[in-house]
Amino acid sequence: MTYAEAKERVVRLREDLQRHDELYYRQNSPEISDQEYDRLKKELAELEERFPSLQDTNSPTRQVGDDRAEGFETYRHREPMMSLDNTYSEEELKSFFQRVQKLFPSKNCAFLVEPKLDGVAVSLTYEKGRLVRAVTRGNGVEGDNITKNVQTIEEIPHRLAGSGWPEVMEVRGEIFMTFAEFSRINAEREKNGQALYANPRNLAAGTVKLLDAREVAQRDLQIVLYGLGYLSDEVFAEQAKIAPKLWEWGLPVADWTHLAGDFEEAWNAIQELDELRRTLPFPTDGAVLKLNDRDLQREAGATAKAPRWAIAYKFSAEQAETVVEEIVVQVGRTGAVTPVANLRPVLLAGTTVSRATLHNRDEIERKDVRLGDTVVVEKAGEIIPAVVRVVIDKRPQESEPYAFPTHCPECGTELVRLPGEAATRCPNLSCPAQVRRRLRHFASRVCLDIEGLGEAVVDQLVDRGMVKDLADLYDLQAEDLERLEKFARKSSENLVRAIDQSREKELWRLVHGLGIQHVGATAAKDLVRHFKSLDRLANADESELAELHGVGDVMARSIVTYFANEQNRELLARLKARGLKWEEGDDGKETTNGPLQGKTFVLTGTLPHHTREEATALIEKAGGKVTSSVTKKTDYLLAGTDAGSKLTKAQKLGITIIEENDLLKLTKT
Repeated sequence: MTYAEAKERVVRLREDLQRHDELYYRQNSPEISDQEYDRLKKELAELEERFPSLQDTNSPTRQVGDDRAEGFETYRHREPMMSLDNTYSEEELKSFFQRVQKLFPSKNCAFLVEPKLDGVAVSLTYEKGRLVRAVTRGNGVEGDNITKNVQTIEEIPHRLAGSGWPEVMEVRGEIFMTFAEFSRINAEREKNGQALYANPRNLAAGTVKLLDAREVAQRDLQIVLYGLGYLSDEVFAEQAKIAPKLWEWGLPVADWTHLAGDFEEAWNAIQELDELRRTLPFPTDGAVLKLNDRDLQREAGATAKAPRWAIAYKFSAEQAETVVEEIVVQVGRTGAVTPVANLRPVLLAGTTVSRATLHNRDEIERKDVRLGDTVVVEKAGEIIPAVVRVVIDKRPQESEPYAFPTHCPECGTELVRLPGEAATRCPNLSCPAQVRRRLRHFASRVCLDIEGLGEAVVDQLVDRGMVKDLADLYDLQAEDLERLEKFARKSSENLVRAIDQSREKELWRLVHGLGIQHVGATAAKDLVRHFKSLDRLANADESELAELHGVGDVMARSIVTYFANEQNRELLARLKARGLKWEEGDDGKETTNGPLQGKTFVLTGTLPHHTREEATALIEKAGGKVTSSVTKKTDYLLAGTDAGSKLTKAQKLGITIIEENDLLKLTKT
């Protein structure tokens, strides 16, 4: 490879890896398996080593993936929270052992083998035995403060048991979701006509980043703790002593670990774990090996992103060969066109697989998947089947590259691809496929909750041309519905009544039901809490939206784009004319004469007696306004415990800083 070719490939790899980092860490919706991601990163590392002038300190090979999200305060780890180097190779694992032993030739280097959970890394801080903070890995230096969400996990003690714990201790671990809980939630979503989650890891990651801790509490998250960050007092000489002591203090730890004296013993333990993991109730994607002597750990040190004394050996996902019998495309409610491979049924990881996602146009072209190809499939995250690669040697001679459709298979509209997006979309909002999915979403339990308007009924209404958009639902009469299959007079009247009752549902349900990209239930509640009127929300600009707690630039842009669309505005006018709830509150009007009228507040930290939502409601009821960013226009910063960077900024700007008691006095003025 020439220098010019290498430079071009490095640029492309960095762009791809950065996009996959965004999908994995921020959006919790990865398009490729961990193994495929690691392959791309390894290729980039090899090119950077071969061509030193192409090295860059900002390269994905030298950075920890950043999981920080809009709407959360950041908090700096007392000790960096690094990631681990990993390998899928026994030989590379053996080389790691040999490198460590060369560092300490006169020492007996034992290694602790632990299960590697496929979850979300978190750091808990205990001060004087009391839980004061929970923070995500973030970028390794600072992460998101998710304390309220983590406090909903039953296994985590708010106070440590026993004695002997350091006065200040950062204890690290992994938040995860069991297969049973994952299946329960997906079954509920399927019943409500909602899109299914891909795997437990993604769902756990999305759950810990919900802005409403009450929603988090409705999902059964669990945690295992296995490592340490900052300690005010060093009380551990060996890695193997950590878990038993954490357990003694009431913290949840892994049931299985193995202390190995040499490589052969460690490798045998890994093979044992590989067999055991198939019976475990939670996702385990590998084994972690750590040098047992903590003094030697400190001597070994770390690279810019990972310790030199630990490594993750990742299990390869179970794979199988099968044949692509058909490639079809599905159109989602936002118009995204997703290609899917219909496969010759094959047994994989205990279940029969007959379909696998191909993600998008770029992925089909990159893997060159064709009709009739023999492909290797695996269960990404042990849940969703994915095509890993094509077996070229078995490709039929008459094979031709797959031609991605240029027009929507449902309505014939020319497909488009917006700048910066991987998805190809159908821009026709009246496309029957989009209408069907929008109606299912609109009627689902987490939106307008219209009982009786299930998938089969929606399909009939759209296929018969009786409903072309959301507003058409409110024109249906019982006699119209009687024309549908399996509909008698009583069932028709019941559905008309349910549709009619949905006019009075809370405004946030309507906002969520509109299907605005990136706006989920929690964001819809936040938007309604602030604007209180759909008209005011529709006329908000990007800068105003981006300031709101939990919104950010991407969502703000999506909201403005939605309401700027003429077809959407026409739909909203028709929905309003049909009497749907358009304003929230007693009379839909903002308080104009309260004691905090015209005052702007920012909230930070944990309040002793009120949640942020409750404090926000108090401020807004008194006529004030709550934003998420500290600026010169901020009048008050309401600070609780664990106040972060917002407090520092407010102090620099000379903004009045108040506590919860001060707020209560102000609202009663």
